[in-house]
Amino acid sequence: MIERIPALEHIRFVNSGTEAVMFAIKAARAFTCRPGIARIEGAYHGAYDWAETGQAVSPAMWNDPPQSLAVPAYRGMPPSVGEEVTVIRFNDIADLERRIAAAAPSLACILIDPMPSRAGLIAPEPSFFAAVEAIAKQYGILIVADEVLNLRQSYLGASARYGLHPDLIAAGKIIGGGFPVGAIGGRKEVMRVFASDSGKPLLPQGGTFSANPVSMVAGRVAMEAMTDGAFASLESLGDRIRAGLRREIERHGAAFSVTGAASLFRIHPKGKQPTDFREAYLAPGEAELMGRLSRHFLNCGILLPNGAAACLSTAMTTADGDAVISAFADFLSILEATPTEAGM
Repeated sequence: MIERIPALEHIRFVNSGTEAVMFAIKAARAFTCRPGIARIEGAYHGAYDWAETGQAVSPAMWNDPPQSLAVPAYRGMPPSVGEEVTVIRFNDIADLERRIAAAAPSLACILIDPMPSRAGLIAPEPSFFAAVEAIAKQYGILIVADEVLNLRQSYLGASARYGLHPDLIAAGKIIGGGFPVGAIGGRKEVMRVFASDSGKPLLPQGGTFSANPVSMVAGRVAMEAMTDGAFASLESLGDRIRAGLRREIERHGAAFSVTGAASLFRIHPKGKQPTDFREAYLAPGEAELMGRLSRHFLNCGILLPNGAAACLSTAMTTADGDAVISAFADFLSILEATPTEAGM
């Protein structure tokens, strides 16, 4: 991983993506001596309190001016957590600059998924990532890229694909070869917070199954199998599916759109492709429609996540991709036959 991913100079292994994000945030705190974090509205970063604050937002919580809120993720979350989290909107430079400037003295890091799945699987604007880097540098804030899902977007990872230069990366999923795994990596001077060669580390980290031999061996074999060619094949299949889904949407005149890249795609019940979490948020009728779509795919023998990214694998063939397109086309035909019920 260090050989292929530009931002990784040192790396440590844990047991899950949640742990990876948690220790990346802790590393940023230990390095900067600041407690707070900034994160993207609606994005999913696992189950660490600070990482999930601002995830469970809804239109009832949106205010005017439309400032994002550090909404608790579960009942009983300590109110103090929200005081240390600044929530910003994806691809909104003005909001980014305003919110970060106001909280900068307390911010250790900006936590960002290069293409947040739960927030819509929406591509970043190059100017937005440039603004993230500029304001982070201005205020001495670290950038933590959550690539637990999106490391799969290229041989070099998602940050490199979209021109983001993070200080730390949290990884997981594909790097374990199907076994539990997580990893934190980044600049060696930041990763020194874990070092114990000069006494007690600034940030102790360990775990019974961290870097366990089964996950390490399986992960190494999986990553060795994921060559440039393997990523290119997945990208080609993803392009084929996304193009096919869009072609069916156009053919049927349906109020749907498709986002995603590489081996990921997400179908939205919206005629206009969303550009941020609020535009991707599902109204009750849209949520019901997506539930029907997922059930239809299941009846066709395909598991389609509801409200998250659909992931392709190296085991899938062109025929499998065409089956996805065909199942979607069948669903659109069913909607056409029941226009009142579907709202079309």
